[in-house]
Amino acid sequence: MSTSPQARTRAPALFSLLGPAMVAGVAYLDPGNVASNMSAGAQYGYLLVWVVVAGNVMAWLIQYLSAKLGLTTGESLPQALGTRIRSRPARYGYWLQAELVAMATDVAEVLGGAIALNLLFGLPLVVGGVITGVVSMLLLALHSRRGSRAFERVVIGFVAVIAVGFCAGIVLGPPDATAVVGGLVPRFEDSGSVLLAASILGATVMPHAIYAHSALTRDRFGRVVGDERRRVLRATRIDVTVALVIAGTVNVVILLLAAANLQGVDGTDSLEGAHAAIAVGLGPVVATLFAIGLLASGLASTSVGAYAGAEIMQGLLRTRIPLLTRRIITLVPALAILVLGVDPTLALVLSQVVLSFGIPFALVPLVVLTARRALLGDAANRWYTTVAASIAAGLLIVLNVTLLVLVATGA
Repeated sequence: MSTSPQARTRAPALFSLLGPAMVAGVAYLDPGNVASNMSAGAQYGYLLVWVVVAGNVMAWLIQYLSAKLGLTTGESLPQALGTRIRSRPARYGYWLQAELVAMATDVAEVLGGAIALNLLFGLPLVVGGVITGVVSMLLLALHSRRGSRAFERVVIGFVAVIAVGFCAGIVLGPPDATAVVGGLVPRFEDSGSVLLAASILGATVMPHAIYAHSALTRDRFGRVVGDERRRVLRATRIDVTVALVIAGTVNVVILLLAAANLQGVDGTDSLEGAHAAIAVGLGPVVATLFAIGLLASGLASTSVGAYAGAEIMQGLLRTRIPLLTRRIITLVPALAILVLGVDPTLALVLSQVVLSFGIPFALVPLVVLTARRALLGDAANRWYTTVAASIAAGLLIVLNVTLLVLVATGA
């Protein structure tokens, strides 16, 4: 049966619209995800598989809403908020919390790149952190000079390396299928498991990815109207689905790899220890692939994080900051942690908890804005979409409050 000329031309045209979600989706494959999921699997086995799955389901809806806002209004989420928050103190206060989230993001990504360079080449962590920061600047320069498509291609290449690096070990050390199914039942064991759940969700439903995706679609498409908008929205749903299926699969695999091969093994509470345990249990080739995946994760995600940080500052402060200045602002905290000798893996996990507390500040305005027909027209959320997004936001907020109570009471 032959394919019509119309169908043959439609497929390549649709394919050409894909890409922004994959760039935003690399945020779900950053070193913070690796640390959180490895820690969860090594400490609690298959207990928190359900958290990773639930986080990726929520992330699909959230990332689609963010992309829809950008291509429908021609504004990023920070831009939209910057023009609608009339009070300067309120706008600056909102920017401050978003800036802290961006810094926490950079901590995770720069530390991950530094650890990977140390594992692969024995470089000091501080040197590795500087290299990671410099590479991220080069990738951002590529975006500025060659446009979004060139940037997307490089990031997608990194995603392929990440997937291979983190998934190779599961072939030699497969998980227990029955235990995996049991891990899909929602439950916690103690306050430590709640802390890791918040960390996983902070690494999965990342605030800076919400800010970034709206900007990425704006940069690629501008403001899209009419029949073209419906076509681009359809392509965006496919784009988000592909990106989140890849990210979700890799995240689950990381947790399962740790649960099947690292649970109860001494020293696996750090990425360095996990790497050493993988080398012993699964061989040096798998351990090297793991380190390469971690390096690709740090390099790709820190460039996307810096892109989001620049958009946050420009949209909310209504001023353009030079790229070098912007990069230094968020790079300094990560390098300071390395200089002070803070445990890098602990810093990675805690940075994801900070991200988790930043989620409501990004998610609630996103749901409110995308529900406004006066702003999005016929692309505004259906009532059930708004309800689903509101439930997701509510669950995340409740989890964070529960975490605060448990930590405060020492439970």
